[in-house]
Amino acid sequence: MGILNKTISMAVFLAFFCIFLLGRPHGATALEVQRVVSPGGIEAWLIEDHTNPIIAMRFAFRGGANLDPAGKQGLANLVSGLLDEGAGPLDSQAFQQRLEDLAITLRFDAGRDTFGGRLRTLTVNRDTAFDLLTKSLTVPRFDAEPVERLRSQILATLRREAEDPDMIARRKLFATLFPDHPYGRPVSGSKEAVAAISADDLRGFVARRLAREGLAIGVVGDISPTRLATSLDNVFGALPAKGTDWRVAEAKPARTGTTEVIRKPTPQSAIVFGQRGVKRDNADYYAAYVLNHILGGGGFTSRLYNEVREKRGLAYSVYAALYPMDFAGLIFGGSGTRNEAAAKTVEIVRAQWKRMADSGPTAEELTDARQFLTGSFALRFSSSARIAAVLVAMQLDDLGIDYLDRRNAFIDAVTLDDVRRVARDLLDPNGLTFVVVGQPNGL
Repeated sequence: MGILNKTISMAVFLAFFCIFLLGRPHGATALEVQRVVSPGGIEAWLIEDHTNPIIAMRFAFRGGANLDPAGKQGLANLVSGLLDEGAGPLDSQAFQQRLEDLAITLRFDAGRDTFGGRLRTLTVNRDTAFDLLTKSLTVPRFDAEPVERLRSQILATLRREAEDPDMIARRKLFATLFPDHPYGRPVSGSKEAVAAISADDLRGFVARRLAREGLAIGVVGDISPTRLATSLDNVFGALPAKGTDWRVAEAKPARTGTTEVIRKPTPQSAIVFGQRGVKRDNADYYAAYVLNHILGGGGFTSRLYNEVREKRGLAYSVYAALYPMDFAGLIFGGSGTRNEAAAKTVEIVRAQWKRMADSGPTAEELTDARQFLTGSFALRFSSSARIAAVLVAMQLDDLGIDYLDRRNAFIDAVTLDDVRRVARDLLDPNGLTFVVVGQPNGL
């Protein structure tokens, strides 16, 4: 149950919210972010809204699957599925029944750089929801039945992924780009590693990794700053002040320029590709962000989509995206096509990479990209949970509490010279690494 996702609709709130937000002047937002600090010194960022009696919380601890010990890869992922499977006096069934009876959503997740969770509750059930969250973080049970049940689910997923061309390609690409770094390992681990994880490993994770230092919290909804401040100490105050150092070594994606083919009897080929990118704190991040939108991130308007799909009909979709991590920057992309079209698709992607590196975008492409990226920003806030997640990301990336008001100005400030310079310096068609899984002709 810990890996399933449940949601509570906020349709009325969101309809009015989107109308209000989209109607604001260019560059402005309708969101007032408040910094709330508890008496115990725990900080959260809050968007207070009493339109509906609902509270959404998102939180993240720095340090994720990167810190899984050798031979126990997948530890963070397994813990994320188990923290809501019994805590304190409540076994798995009683804990889950309490959540269901009170319409409380409580889930945890593990990423490469963070370990986090989300909570959503009706205001009337706030205290119970916060108490259940406290128990899951501080006194999880890790009883044998849910441990083995979740382990079995993960192992079944790993077996399916071992036959899935897209997952095979992605795993191989990351292993190729980061051969000697934790980024080269899958978050979900391997069958052998997951099978080796013990209950002591699970308890040790909680004791060493869940700490107040490096904790980021975002809250949206029907709660006052005063009430939230008290609740922060109640929920997170019992966690240790410091845990295991979450930092790992800086990494630079390998520059291979290779196309690796993994033969698999399928009618289509899964294609993924990547090269070095920029981290979130890079001075050229926004220029790179606009550049990527024009090249491959702009959906139906990107150059890759136009050349691969519209002009030649080689693939249903093709994309590229910035993938900034805490200790490395990456540009990651992918496509899927018929085996007989795979070689041509790879050729066109590399050619468009070179074309953009050589000459950059046009002035018209830049104008269109800036207008889209600023005009569509409000659409990211499609639920209270997503807004809370944005508040957490703002803290983890040190963007400042007023970032929502300043973000569009960063996009508008990107010039044609900026994008062309970044395209020339960043895009590396000869270093672009491809992995193709299938039976591609000509590769």
